[in-house]
Amino acid sequence: MTAYNPNNGQITALVTGANRGLGKRFAAELARRGAKVYGAARRPETIDAPGVIPVALDITDPESVRRAAELASDVNVVVNNAGVSTESDLLSGSMADIRLEMETHYFGTLQVTRAFVPVLERNGGGAILNVLSVLSWVHAAKFGAYAAAKAAGWAMTDALREELAPRGIHVAALHVGFMDTDMAAFVPADQKTDPAVVAVQALDGLFAGEPEILADELTRTVKAQLSQPPNVAAL
Repeated sequence: MTAYNPNNGQITALVTGANRGLGKRFAAELARRGAKVYGAARRPETIDAPGVIPVALDITDPESVRRAAELASDVNVVVNNAGVSTESDLLSGSMADIRLEMETHYFGTLQVTRAFVPVLERNGGGAILNVLSVLSWVHAAKFGAYAAAKAAGWAMTDALREELAPRGIHVAALHVGFMDTDMAAFVPADQKTDPAVVAVQALDGLFAGEPEILADELTRTVKAQLSQPPNVAAL
């Protein structure tokens, strides 16, 4: 495990989905650490974290991704945080919603990564953090669309880590359960983690060179049970 240190000591980061929830905490924490931060969202006017530069970005739109990569051309850290939850199961859920989950969590994240890898390489290397989920590993039927997309994101992250390591780019995955954000409003408060705490833990792990950051006890328990038969590791 090799710690990531930018060549010039300066972190310049792009955070997708930075207008709320965990993304907003990532942007704020990076700025607190002295980084230059681009906060990306489909509606950049909703970016309000102090010191964060708003960037228009829809990760499912190739042209929007291309423009963001042109604008944020000094980036050496990418936090792929943008996400969506349609709460669709796989049999009765809308196919449009199921496709949206995959377009966002898999294809959108990959699209941003492909656009920014040349940027990171030009800037001497860098790091990429993909925000995944405990549902990457435990595939509850009631979250079928989300779990399938996050599982695909986990496979993608592992493959990219191997592919990009020789090019001086470290790729890490954040796995976490429910956080106290709008997306998990339906979850009781005592079952949710503070996203500000998760952001600190995730960035510490990323810059320490960790391949995976497990942000809560539920996630650590599920990961430890992955060698068990299917459905044993369950929420």
